Parts: sequence; C-alpha cells; structure tokens
Amino acid sequence: MRKRVLLLAAALTASGALALPAGPATAAPAKYADDFNGDGYRDYAYAGYSGNGGGSVAVVLGTADGPGTTTRRISQASAGVPGADEADDMFGEVRAAADFDGDGYGDLAVSATHEKGSHGVGQGAVTILWGSASGLKTGTTLANKNPDSWNAMGKDLATGDFNGDGKQDLAVVNGAVTYVYRGPFTRSGRTGAVTKLDKTSSFYATALIAGKVNGDSKTDLTIIGDVVTPSYIASDAWFITGGSSSLTSGKTLRLESQSGNGGSSERGGDGVIADFDKDGYGDIAIGTEMYSKHKGRLTVWYGSSSGPAGDTRITQASSGVAGTPEDYDSFGTVVSAGDVNGDGYADLAVGVPNEAIDGKKTAGGVHLFKGRASGLSGTGSQWFARNSPGVPGALEEWDSFGGDVRLRDTDGDKKADLFVSGGYDSLRLPGATTGITTAGVTEFNQLPVSAFLQ
Repeated sequence: MRKRVLLLAAALTASGALALPAGPATAAPAKYADDFNGDGYRDYAYAGYSGNGGGSVAVVLGTADGPGTTTRRISQASAGVPGADEADDMFGEVRAAADFDGDGYGDLAVSATHEKGSHGVGQGAVTILWGSASGLKTGTTLANKNPDSWNAMGKDLATGDFNGDGKQDLAVVNGAVTYVYRGPFTRSGRTGAVTKLDKTSSFYATALIAGKVNGDSKTDLTIIGDVVTPSYIASDAWFITGGSSSLTSGKTLRLESQSGNGGSSERGGDGVIADFDKDGYGDIAIGTEMYSKHKGRLTVWYGSSSGPAGDTRITQASSGVAGTPEDYDSFGTVVSAGDVNGDGYADLAVGVPNEAIDGKKTAGGVHLFKGRASGLSGTGSQWFARNSPGVPGALEEWDSFGGDVRLRDTDGDKKADLFVSGGYDSLRLPGATTGITTAGVTEFNQLPVSAFLQ
C-alpha cells in the first residue's frame, strides 16, 4: 500500500511553521465523503476477513432506506488492488473516507498496519480505494516516507483540506510521527508535497483528529500522542493549525499523566471535533480510557479564532453524570458526535464498555452529553445500559455494551440516532427533541457499528 511519486517532506522549523505549498483549485468533492458510488446516499465500510487472513474491507452501499442488502469484500487479492493477501497484514484495520481525486465519488483510504515491506515485518502500508459508479474498485498505494519494521504505517488516518485549496489531503501516522499527504491524488500515483509533523523525541503519535477549530476555511489537525520520559508517561493532544502555505505547530494539552515509565506505553485516545457550544468554532473532544487506572476521562478543548482555548474535564464523578468512576471502567474508549435533538448544538456519545452493573462485570453502557451555549457538562446527560427501561437485551457479564458507538441521522428527521454495540448485536436508539429515546428502539445487526464512518 504505497505509491511511487516525487514527494517533498518539510521538517518543523524553529518558528513552528511547516512548509505546505499552495496549488490550483479543483472540482468540488463528493457531497458525502463515504458515498462511494455517487448516488447521493452514504455508504458503509468496515474491517473484515480475507481468504488468507490478511484482512479485507466489507462495503455495503447505502439506499434511501438505509444500508442495502449486498456486501462486497475488497482485499489485496481483489483485481486492481496493489499488494498480496498475506496472513496478518491487517488490511482494512483503519479506514478514512474522502473524495481524494475530486471526481464526485467518495474514495477510501485503507491501512494494512502489519504489511511486510523491504524494511521488514510490520512496516505497514496505506492504499486508496477508488470510488466509481459501481462503488469502490482498484487502488493506489501511498509512498512510505518512514519505512521501518513495526512502524505500522497507517496506524491512524485523518482527512481534510489542510491548506484550503479545495483538495482533500490525508494525514497518516507512521512510526512515531505524522505525515500529511497533500492532494489531489490520482490513480497513477501523483500527489502534492508531504509534510512531516514531528514534535519531540519523547512524543509518539498514536491517533489523529481533523476538523475546523479556528473558524477559517482550512482543516486543522490534532495529534494525540504518548509522552514517555524516564520519570513519567503521559498522553498529550498537539494542535496543528491548517494554512494556505504552511501547517503551524500550536498548543499542546496534557490529557493524562502518571509517575514512572512502567506499564503500557500506548495511552492513546479517541476523539472528534464538533461545535458543542454553537459559537462557530469546532471543539475537540477526546476520551482517554486509560486515565487513572482505566477509570477514564473526557476532555473537551474549546475552539476559538486563535485555536483551542479553555478545556473541560468530565468523568463519572462529575455532577449530573450517572455511575461511579471505578478501575477499568474505560470511560471514553470511544466517542461520537451528532445533533440528537435538532437544536443546532452537537451532542456527544461516550462509550463505557467495561462498566460493572449490578455485579455483572464488563456489562457496559453509554453516556449522552448534550451540547449547549456553555458547552458540554453532566447537566441533562443521559445514560443507557441493558437494564435501562426500553433497552432490549439482558444485562450480562462481558457484553461490553458501548464498546462502539456512532451518532448519525439515518431516517432523515434532522436528528442523529444512537447506534451502540454490545455482545453480538447492535441497537439503534432514535434521536428526538428530548434527546435519545428508547421509543422505537430497534436491533440493527446487519452491520457493525464501526461501518458508520465519521
């Protein structure tokens, strides 16, 4: 999953600016980044299996009534897709959608983090699968700018127009650093410059969040990373401002920290950018499930014209939040944003998959925090678990209800619905003017919740 092309890598300068040349505008991208066949309906893609165990992407095309009934699987054994279907490649593990070539069809960037390359096992690779009138077909690989064994190119991906030229770009975690590949991309492998984002030798990039935080036309990037020193281990969020001629290193927010450097060096976090206070600036919400012996914590870093400003921390000990913070609850393992009540404020779903309920270990649940002018808080928040009135299914150990959550409007009423996984099934809880409701809750088992790309 790589492509041959002359690429220019720009290093971080002393001033904090990263060179990113401008270019001419192109045609408008597809209306929906994940509309792979251009029919106006959002499609679905999730990680699956392949014949040799190397991984695949399962694709279901959307219809006016939701997901269709046909699943197509694409692997490195598929016609026109580069590479070989080899055991443990993990092709499809991470996915990000955008119209990378501006032809009106959504495309899909797909990682194979365990791909073997000339530098050894686990070098990783990223392939762009191209949209068409018949859906995703054929692919082009990105050039690997940091090839080495176990660098796991494609460990995370994020898309956006980081320089405001109308073309979609792709940010890729490769090793401990992030590379921003500038579009447009073509099937012959041509692209713009590549910018290297490398903070310090002690900062190891693990996850990416893209969105518009400072109100301009350029996409901004937040890089979540581990900070490992001889005296402590921590997790930071590093804000990068998009710009027409450069990407600029901005503020850093400490998400969590603990003394000593023992234990896991992968703190990570799941995040999203949305406007929770409706002030016109995107806010950065990050769940850090390893905080305080895996009790977990949510951090909201609010947007402004100068980038992220004040922050709010929410745990299960916060006022108005159901439950009690306990070791290994993993509050914040996954987060998803959407307007569930149609009031114009983005709301946030937060999964707590390891929550113990009534003596049932890892029963799990999900919180819904509602946006308002003052931002997110526990006030008016909602809690859903298997023992909540109207929620189908028995409360059972190891169900991990809330292990994956998505907010998306699937019935066209302008209110996001809550999709939540647990055990071997998934549920859809409708959005309503009062928030998420169990009235009309349905089982939704034809697709995993991860198929709803954000």
